[in-house]
Amino acid sequence: MRNRHTDHAQRTTCPATAAQARDDMRDFFSELSPAPTPECTDNAVLVVSELVTNALRHAGGLTALRLAADRTTLEITVRDPSHAPPRERPPDLDGAGGGFGWQLVRFVSRTVAVTPSRNGGKSVRAVLPRCPASWRAGAAGQGGTERTRWRELH
Repeated sequence: MRNRHTDHAQRTTCPATAAQARDDMRDFFSELSPAPTPECTDNAVLVVSELVTNALRHAGGLTALRLAADRTTLEITVRDPSHAPPRERPPDLDGAGGGFGWQLVRFVSRTVAVTPSRNGGKSVRAVLPRCPASWRAGAAGQGGTERTRWRELH
């Protein structure tokens, strides 16, 4: 029988690809109780995928992926070796050049913080609502997503 985490859980990995990071996120979620809703899982997987992809494409690689959850929040932290903060760029509407990821991360996250790491590089931390299945009809409405403002710290 699997020991399911109820109060606080965390895991740190260093996936080589965004696909591995998404798998790590889904595995981590499978151990949470109560389980997040499918919508919240999709949002968290999107954030993990975008942050890891950005680290691999624009920041010289990924040094760590930290996943954490408590009863109300999910934290996704990606560490990379670059000192440069993520930057918003105009989306490529033809679909070839990207430019949507950072905006999506900020949209679905409660907060996003970019901080220098002690050992060089930086950490990008996104905090999302946990949204367990039992909250579907809660304050956010009947199965709706709570929209919250974001802020970026430098």
